[in-house]
Amino acid sequence: MQGFFASFGIAIEPRLANKAYSGAQQPHRQASPMRRATSPSPAADRPTTADSPLWPTLHKLLPYLWQYKWRVFLALSCLFSAKLANVAVPLVFKEMIDRLSGTPQTLALPALLLLLYGALRFSTALFTELREILFARVTQRAVRRIALEVFRHLHALSLRFHLQRQTGGVSRDIERGSRSISSLISYTLYSILPTLVEISLVLGILFARYDSSFVLITLASLSAYVVFTIKVSNWRIAIRRKVNDTDSAANTRAIDSLLNYETVKYFNNEEFEARRYDQQMQHWEDAATRSQVSLSWLNLGQQIIIALGVTVMMWRAADGVVAGTMTIGDLVLVNAFLIQLYMPLNFLGVVYREIRQSLADIERMFDLLAVNREIADAVDAAPLAPGAVHIRFAAVDFSYEPNRQILHGVDFELPTGRTLAVVGESGSGKSTLARLLYRFYDINRGQILINGKDLRQLTQSSLRAAIGIVPQDTVLFNDTIYYNILYGQPEASREQVLAAAESAQLAGFIERLPDGYETRVGERGLKLSGGEKQRVAIARALLKNPPILIFDEATSALDSKTEKAIQASLGTTLLDRTTLIIAHRLSTIMNADEILVMNAGRIIERGSHPQLLDAGGSYAQMWALQQLEDSGNALADEQAGAIQ
Repeated sequence: MQGFFASFGIAIEPRLANKAYSGAQQPHRQASPMRRATSPSPAADRPTTADSPLWPTLHKLLPYLWQYKWRVFLALSCLFSAKLANVAVPLVFKEMIDRLSGTPQTLALPALLLLLYGALRFSTALFTELREILFARVTQRAVRRIALEVFRHLHALSLRFHLQRQTGGVSRDIERGSRSISSLISYTLYSILPTLVEISLVLGILFARYDSSFVLITLASLSAYVVFTIKVSNWRIAIRRKVNDTDSAANTRAIDSLLNYETVKYFNNEEFEARRYDQQMQHWEDAATRSQVSLSWLNLGQQIIIALGVTVMMWRAADGVVAGTMTIGDLVLVNAFLIQLYMPLNFLGVVYREIRQSLADIERMFDLLAVNREIADAVDAAPLAPGAVHIRFAAVDFSYEPNRQILHGVDFELPTGRTLAVVGESGSGKSTLARLLYRFYDINRGQILINGKDLRQLTQSSLRAAIGIVPQDTVLFNDTIYYNILYGQPEASREQVLAAAESAQLAGFIERLPDGYETRVGERGLKLSGGEKQRVAIARALLKNPPILIFDEATSALDSKTEKAIQASLGTTLLDRTTLIIAHRLSTIMNADEILVMNAGRIIERGSHPQLLDAGGSYAQMWALQQLEDSGNALADEQAGAIQ
């Protein structure tokens, strides 16, 4: 096809020509849902912004582009220069045709026209590539900055948001949005704008050199094409939206099933999961088929309009040649202009469809930026001063949901260097204390004071830097054991990492591994046992070396021997730290300075281990029950040993 165009002296940009041709004939490729880890995000529940105007979205992008404004200006200059050269090529070619159609004495083609023709064709390619070179950094930097801003914003959002969101959907929103920024910038600045410039130049030349009917026919064809494309593309938005939604839903099911691989195997539910996945894939198949068929009808309608416009124009030009009002060169010029308009016009249809989709994807990503930061630093927030820490919960009420209160008037004090333990039934609000201390949520009433200052008047960064936690559910990064320990303090030396592993009774286990500290732990640490993960978490918290330590059921997965070894190792470590221990196994908190017993979000007992036993209340009953269980387990172990 390009060889055919080149025979008429038409300078076509190879990049755009190929995109236009392939884009017009093929549907927008839908990636197989199985290849993408996606799921609906909270943004998916809001009305889609696919119908949002182009310019407001570009206005949001301008600050990111303006960093390289001199590159933008130079790139736009190259753009206009390329289009001027592109339009001038058919004019020079017309002169060549007219001279060749003259008498034999004029057949000696002037060297100047040949040189000018070659220079113009080369200039089109030269200015196009210079434009790409100049603007490449601008686009990629904008994508990088926006993606980083969204990433940071997601980390700044509250725990409530992250408990509700679906990771695959959020990840896909960022991926689609980042990719679409590059597409939108390229299509808008390098397709729409140059196409408008080229159409204006061609219409101006046709109006100046020929009958006004040429301009009217061209305008009619352009108008019909644009109106048809916009109408049909708008109709297809709902179909494309359905494809994306079913795509995301299918991936949600796939990823959720794979993340819970062991559970699927435990219950022998492979076929059940396959049926659920295939049901969603069927919805995706139907939507993708409709998208393909509707795109084919759109392409067919566009080609009919173009074919009619070209036929009428060439008939008018041929009539002029027969009447003697136009030369052969004029006929070639009109034909060249028509083809030159046809290519960007055809590409304009692809551009419009892609811009609509890019707008939707970018707005989804900007929706993430618009999510309110529920927990934000106060304007006058101050950093927590380094050193010892004193904690006070003063009549704290808290609820995750308005109709479900978790804490009722919780009041206690944790002095510097002391250890406070909290026990109680599941759901009594023990772990909530740790979340509030980290300020993952703000309380409803009361105060949480750190060194006498309200938690909300401290910067979150300095507050969390002062706390180290061993969570109840330890989740590790899919990296090495060394990396996961080092995560507690990324600047720590190797010797400090090894010392932390030793304190967590982890060194012996690691040394027995073939790859030692470079052993990879797998997705979420699933290659390690529960006890091994807990010891990694303990080592990580110790490496951080914070003034506040929180142990949330930190040894629940450990055997008694390892647990006692860790407690002995931590004995000196906890001396100068303010420590909060949330425990179920009471033997782990016997030496705590004070023990709180919670029930239904209220403190029902408090005191030391001996004091609470003497009181004969809930704590004493819990202690007696656990002692009975421990005795039964010990007897069972002895009997098993005797049988062996």
